[in-house]
Amino acid sequence: MKRLAVLISGRGSNLEALLGAIQRYGWPIEVACVISNRPNAGGLDIARSKGIPTEVIDHTQFSDRSAFDNALIHRLEAQQPDLVVLAGFMRLLTAEFCARFRHRLVNIHPSLLPAFKGLQTHQQAIDAGVRIHGCTVHLVTAELDHGPILAQAAVSVRHDDTAEALAARVLKMEHEIYPKAIAAWLSGQLTVEDDRIIDRGEGAFPTGFMSCQLHPDLA
Repeated sequence: MKRLAVLISGRGSNLEALLGAIQRYGWPIEVACVISNRPNAGGLDIARSKGIPTEVIDHTQFSDRSAFDNALIHRLEAQQPDLVVLAGFMRLLTAEFCARFRHRLVNIHPSLLPAFKGLQTHQQAIDAGVRIHGCTVHLVTAELDHGPILAQAAVSVRHDDTAEALAARVLKMEHEIYPKAIAAWLSGQLTVEDDRIIDRGEGAFPTGFMSCQLHPDLA
């Protein structure tokens, strides 16, 4: 059984999608704990309703980013996770943290990296006039929104899109690809060589994983 530790800051929609996929596909994966840096994160209630241990490490109670990360490292290492999953975790992590969990730390970013790093990615895409937008699952490095890419999904940008409407379509794709990319990584289907992801076509358990997916309006 593979163990996950999930870090959240907000409503927990990607956490909920992950839990649903694990149950639906019967993957040998368990979410061992959910940790939030915000006491009122909605995702904590989702975890508690499933009987998953939760913890709050409030970043406002620490003197600096390094002190917070050190506390987080201590709690995570006690759980011995095979993978640390960032699911809407709105904190920049130190280089030391990223190095400690190298190749065991995964994130989903709401753009087709390397385009539109940082925040407000959907408005960035609209302002840039691109026709295609989406999301990216990647291993985390110390560089912001950077690292070997596990999966991407694309949606069209419509002429009348608002950031909110575009975000809703991208979020649906996040819920599709993030759980499967996590499962493919844990199964050994995906490996990393020279900072590039290799898809070996099969792993220790079936995932139905495809590294690139299109929204139905692009298919």
